[in-house]
Order: sequence, then structure tokens, then C-alpha cells
Amino acid sequence: MASSLLQSGYATLEYEIAQEKASALARLGQQLESALTALAAHPRTADSDQKTRRHLVEQAGHALWHFAVQREACGLNNIGHVLQVYKVPREVYACMNPPVLAGARPAEAATDGA
Repeated sequence: MASSLLQSGYATLEYEIAQEKASALARLGQQLESALTALAAHPRTADSDQKTRRHLVEQAGHALWHFAVQREACGLNNIGHVLQVYKVPREVYACMNPPVLAGARPAEAATDGA
């Protein structure tokens, strides 16, 4: 009896974790779409504000990174599929990385002198 209760509780927990992973994946996919839409609204032209565009590229790169990490947590490892389906520009893929926090130091610098 106790064993079946444990198994039932474990199955319920697994189900809830899977739901949260899927929900997070959907939210991050929407954030990526929004970032790519904002970037598309500022095409690269001679008279465009390059600082604003660069910021939008960086935001899209961060959104892509978050989405890719969540996909990997769900067992989906093919980033090429994401790039194709979402039509991610190469400049965004090149900027794909986590956002850098203000005041953060690289790991090497943090361990020097400690």
C-alpha cells in the first residue's frame, strides 16, 4: 500500500514538472518571437539607429539563449530546428548568450587574489 502511494505521488510530481517545463518553454518561445518581431521592425538601413538595433539584436540573442536552454531541459537538442522555424537571423544567433549582469566579473577574475 505504501509503495503504491509513493509511486502515485512520484507520478504526480513528474507530471507537474513536465507541465511546468512545457509552460516555461511556451513563455520563452513567445518572448523569442516578440524579440524577433521588435528586431524586424528596425531593419538595418543607412538611416536607422544602429545603437537601438544593436540592443534589439542583443535582446533577441538572450531570448534565443533562454529558449534553447529550456528546450534542452525538455530533451529537445536541435537548435537548427529553432533557427529555421523562427527564422532567426545570423546576427541574433551570433549574439546568443546569457545576459551579463551589471557588476558581474568573469570567473577567472573572481578567483584571482582570493
